[in-house]
Amino acid sequence: MTTALRPSQRLHLILLGVHDVAASSKFYESLGWAKSPTSNDGFVKFDLGGYALCLLSRAAFASDAMAPTPQGSGFAGIGLVYLARSADDVPRILEQAVAAGGTLIKPATKTDWGVAGYFKDPDGHLFEVDYEDGWLLDAEHRLVVDKVNP
Repeated sequence: MTTALRPSQRLHLILLGVHDVAASSKFYESLGWAKSPTSNDGFVKFDLGGYALCLLSRAAFASDAMAPTPQGSGFAGIGLVYLARSADDVPRILEQAVAAGGTLIKPATKTDWGVAGYFKDPDGHLFEVDYEDGWLLDAEHRLVVDKVNP
């Protein structure tokens, strides 16, 4: 009996198609993120601790994926979430994103589960900044998926 090949349960890269790779890189660097020295003018990488956020032009991304158009519109149905260490960090992080060139979509708001707000990066990618007591983060700020805070 042979075992079917299946991928590991993980993602390694988050690819964001952007209008201007250099400008988008500057936005993330303004958030305090360190650009990988292995980046180049057309493909920028940020190490996120075992996986990477990568920026490439929308046109190059669409061409590689054989997508009919590099332009999107409206709600894409996907968001990236940053889990803050405290409820007080949520508005501070949102303010930092706006100061770096992002757009505030929803200010820090008390929810039934914690505090959350949204911003878009300069290319319109949606990010949620969230704090919930239930999420467990380790000492290096990595999510512990299979446990919750007591």
